Amino acid sequence: MAIHLTAIVTGTTESTAALKTLLSGMVEQSVQEAACLQYELYQSSEDPRVFIFHELWADEAGLEQHNAQPYIQDFIARSGALLAQPAQLYKTTLIA
Repeated sequence: MAIHLTAIVTGTTESTAALKTLLSGMVEQSVQEAACLQYELYQSSEDPRVFIFHELWADEAGLEQHNAQPYIQDFIARSGALLAQPAQLYKTTLIA
């Protein structure tokens, strides 16, 4: 069963450019994963510190494999100083 995921990442004012670069790099790598059906990154028009991922994964196993990738683990390790708050993750079900 496909997994829909929305992730909201909010950086500090000072880190916006660096965070955008780091997140864009994650997109380049994520879309190459076999289980990745969609991996889009958006930046808020109202608050440029806010980035939103819309992701679609083939199944839970594919998402788990994604989360174990070295570049994801590297992001987790490096992003702490760039974030204004922890990332918000929402697994969702498409209803319409």
